[in-house]
Amino acid sequence: MTELSRGVRLGVDVGQVRVGVSRSDPHGVLATPLVTLARDQNPRPDAVPTDIAELAALVAEHEAVEVVVGLPVNLAGRHGPAAEHAKAYARLLADAITPVPVTLTDERMSTVVASRRLAERGVRGKRQRAVVDQAAAVEILQSWLDAQRRRT
Repeated sequence: MTELSRGVRLGVDVGQVRVGVSRSDPHGVLATPLVTLARDQNPRPDAVPTDIAELAALVAEHEAVEVVVGLPVNLAGRHGPAAEHAKAYARLLADAITPVPVTLTDERMSTVVASRRLAERGVRGKRQRAVVDQAAAVEILQSWLDAQRRRT
């Protein structure tokens, strides 16, 4: 078992309308919210969607060594339409940020958990919708980081 290599990782929660992004510290201990990007609803067929381009810019800016994308597996453990959508998004992203690897990770319940945690802190309604995607990205990245540490 090898230790997690040093470097910033970005976590991505892919939604139909927004993409939540989180980042880790270089030691891979803690995930924190970074930004919410608007999805490019009408990308030109010959162009990189603007949200993918913005993510690629964040990878460069933070010198990320890996991007972890949440894969919405349903509670039965199957890949439904949302999972297929996330996989397609991850492929587009991987093409845009080569050679930085893109890893898919099970994100069952990340948005539910994020919403609940925000509500417990008194963040509700419009304020919650504004940050829930980032909070879900934090949940995705933090659980992935924790799982990596348990393996070493």
